[in-house]
Amino acid sequence: MKKIITILAVAFVMIQFFQIDKTNPPINKELDFLTIKKTPETVATNIRNACYGCHSNETKYPWYSNIQPIAWFLKNHIDEGRRELNFSTFATYEPKRQLRKLEEAAELVQNGAMPMESYLIMHPEAKLTAEQKAEMVDYFKTLAKETPTTEVQAIHPENAEREEEY
Repeated sequence: MKKIITILAVAFVMIQFFQIDKTNPPINKELDFLTIKKTPETVATNIRNACYGCHSNETKYPWYSNIQPIAWFLKNHIDEGRRELNFSTFATYEPKRQLRKLEEAAELVQNGAMPMESYLIMHPEAKLTAEQKAEMVDYFKTLAKETPTTEVQAIHPENAEREEEY
């Protein structure tokens, strides 16, 4: 039994040498959801607190992101969250995708699926009151109704600086 504990302890120490990459992709505010949608500050604060940790390029990695294998799980979760919806690159989405993401966000917040319970354990600032949830859901639904799904092109990062030319 002592030998097994020693082996596990050595393995735990060894995996600490394999740290995750905590580098966030560059941020271009012209592509960011809160900027392009001119989000009211109260709603923007709630979206930043409840969503941006996993769904933006502005992730602030917590202290436990230095501990393996927790960090591996965390990194995978953040990468998956960004693939699903990245508020930092929202303007690059085609209009139909923007519409779909707004509808999904409203539904997930309304149903209590987002922010995830596992996230709220370590991030109490992300917990939304019933009023904050309702405000966020209403905001997403309003934007969804206003989102054109044809004849509008998404902003592509390489064109973001030159967007006024188009």
